[in-house]
Amino acid sequence: MSQTSFDIAPYKSLYPWKPNFFDVGRGVKLHYLDEGQGDPVVMLHGNPTWSFYWRNLVSAFSGTNRVIVPDHVGCGLSDKPGDDQYDYVLDRRVDDLEALLDSLGLTKNLTLVVHDWGGMIGLAFATRHPERVKRLVVTNTAGFGLPEGRALPWQIGVVRFLPFFPVPVRAFNAFSRGANALCSTRPGRMTGLVKQAYLAPYDSWANRIAVQRFVEDIPLQPGDRSWKTVSQVSERLEQFRAIPVLICWGRRDFVFDDAFLEQWKVRLPHADVHVFEDAGHYVVEDAHEEIVPLMKKFFAQHPIGGAAS
Repeated sequence: MSQTSFDIAPYKSLYPWKPNFFDVGRGVKLHYLDEGQGDPVVMLHGNPTWSFYWRNLVSAFSGTNRVIVPDHVGCGLSDKPGDDQYDYVLDRRVDDLEALLDSLGLTKNLTLVVHDWGGMIGLAFATRHPERVKRLVVTNTAGFGLPEGRALPWQIGVVRFLPFFPVPVRAFNAFSRGANALCSTRPGRMTGLVKQAYLAPYDSWANRIAVQRFVEDIPLQPGDRSWKTVSQVSERLEQFRAIPVLICWGRRDFVFDDAFLEQWKVRLPHADVHVFEDAGHYVVEDAHEEIVPLMKKFFAQHPIGGAAS
């Protein structure tokens, strides 16, 4: 198995928290942050990021809430096993999240904060256990397939379809480097140290396996392995009209564009929607100064009452 190989020390000024690990089976260790006390807030990252993406929100909310931030297997400080030891598909991701939260006794009063692939992982979990989830914060993600008339962006499509593209992704970290260049659109956000931190976990062919597998797992038609789960989440999304939803959206996102935002508005018309015109796909990277007070106001307006253990 490929273990975590990068040195976290250079990034401690930005990411100072104690690591925790959970065995998801067959000796595969999933890393997570567990900071603070109070109603639990679970933050779920996408691809090719890791829990580092949520660092500004961890700092902002760990004083009032218990903040749980996992690295999906293959990402961040989690182990990066080969295909012979771990099945890199959506259902397994949801199983991992469920097992982690169960192990921590977090079976009620959850707030999910989701981005990119973390949206589908978190919402699939929520459709399994709707009684556990009391609030939802959505940032540039989907709980459904491609909107009608919307094609897969070419930047994703080349990784998904071209047979030679695993070579630049796995050998040269092209997907992660491209994300560093394109996903934050406010000037000065992606400093040299921040860029290095995003790339650091993905420092070899073996350690980039999840980056490739996430793209390969995007379901586009019946028969794709994760098609059924995505379809079920899409069909059940309206049940989240029963809970408060905050949407914080970066408008300059080449992946989750206006067509996705419009779908969210149709499916969850009660949601409190805030659009940041100059923010990109990494909306929390670009706009955390605005998002933190919006989340604090949202939490105050929709208190859960009674902290989970």
